[in-house]
Formats: sequence, structure tokens, C-alpha cells
Amino acid sequence: MIADSGLVDGLRPSPNFGERRGHSRPEMLIMHYTGMADGESALRWMCMERSQVSSHYLIQEDGGVVQLVCEADRAWHAGAGDWRGRDDINSRSIGIEIVNPGHEHGYRAYPPAQVASVLALGLDIVGRHAIPPENVLGHSDVAPGRKQDPGELFPWADLAAAGLGHFVRPERLSGGRFFGRGDSGEPVAAFQSMLAAYGYGIDPTGDFDERTRAVTIAFQQHFRPCKVDGIADMSTITTLYRLLGALASSPLAAQGGSRGAIRTA
Repeated sequence: MIADSGLVDGLRPSPNFGERRGHSRPEMLIMHYTGMADGESALRWMCMERSQVSSHYLIQEDGGVVQLVCEADRAWHAGAGDWRGRDDINSRSIGIEIVNPGHEHGYRAYPPAQVASVLALGLDIVGRHAIPPENVLGHSDVAPGRKQDPGELFPWADLAAAGLGHFVRPERLSGGRFFGRGDSGEPVAAFQSMLAAYGYGIDPTGDFDERTRAVTIAFQQHFRPCKVDGIADMSTITTLYRLLGALASSPLAAQGGSRGAIRTA
């Protein structure tokens, strides 16, 4: 095994990989946290055949970068999920595991040295593979409800400011109309359509069901992390609208003024 990046500090080959299915090069970069007690435990687990999990890279809390799977191969890091109507995320992506105990084991902020390595490695990967900013994602973005990593403490705003990923300034919290579990109607369908237009796997049914709540939480963890509650308040809706408008090819015109429908209905 040969390192794909000059930023790699060490190699720990994992047996858990295969060929990419129908995709010669990755088009997404997926961020994870390890959700285990320490980095060595996570490395051992991903290098055990019985675990059936791996990632291309792991970044230690001190910023050390370990490569486990060659970028040309399909690592087993994402599981079931979809983004922009595309499934088999493992075949379409490169996965980075970031050492952090996660929500179940004492979730905490990511150290500066670790964030610096995430930024450097991420920029290296997206530059070599021409991965668009809006396809730099968290595990929770492609698997809402099933996964919640890297979580609301992950510094998406700082990374985007340095050129990695897609982000806009979140709208401040305020009052106004909001939607939550059990609500239904055209405004809910408009909100669901906006989430789908950005890339989330959701159908515009008009019913604010558990799936909609899970996708809203995933969106908030990534793009409006100051309050993660699964409620589509005006801060969440306006941030989503702003994010759609900031895309290089914005789908807002095709949405027929979704935000207006939400506000006036």
C-alpha cells in the first residue's frame, strides 16, 4: 500500500474494502467521528475483518493522519444512504474518520491540531478529485436519523471559510411561524422540496413526519448548529434558502418561490 497523499503520517492497511462499483473516481468527501474511546481502539476495529467497517483515512486528536484504504478502492464507511438521488455512497466517496468519542461517549469539541489536519487533507482530496464544495458532507447528511456524526461541534463554518465545503452564515434565531412533527400542508411540502433540492433524501409529501424531523436535525447539525431540535423554524428555513441561493447552479428558480409559500400559507 502506498499513501495517496503527502500528508499521511502512517499506514494501517484494513482488509475491509472492495472495488468501486461503476465509479472510477470519488465525487463526495464524507466526514465521520469514530465514536469510540480513543483513536487506537478505532484503528484496531477498522483493521479487523470481522468489523466489516473501514475508512480511507483516520485523523488523530493530535492531527496525525493514518491511511487505511487506497483512495482508488471502496472503503466501507458510509453504509446505507443517499445524496442528490445517488445511492451506494461508499462507491462514490472518500471517507475520513476523525477521532472523537461522539455523542454516546462524551462528545467534545475537535482540537485545533486535528481541525488543521482535516482542512489540509480535505483540501488535498477535493483538489485532486475535483469534488464540488456541496459534496463535502457529514455522515448524518447522507444517512439522516441513522447517523449523527460528525455532529454540531464540527467546525463546518471554519473549514468553509478556508475553502473546504459549502456553508453560509446561519440566520439568527427569532420568532415567527415554525413546523414540527405532525404538521402538514403546502408549506411543509415546500420545506421538504427545498431540502431535497439541496441534496437530502426526502420526498415532498406535505407531512412533517419522523423522516422530515430526522433530515431537519441533520441539516441543523451541519448548517444551523446553535440549536438542533428538528423543528423547521424561520432561522432553519431562511438558512436553507440562503444556502440554495449560494450554489453555483441554484435550483431556486425551479422551486417556484418555496420560501414565500412557507411564509404566507
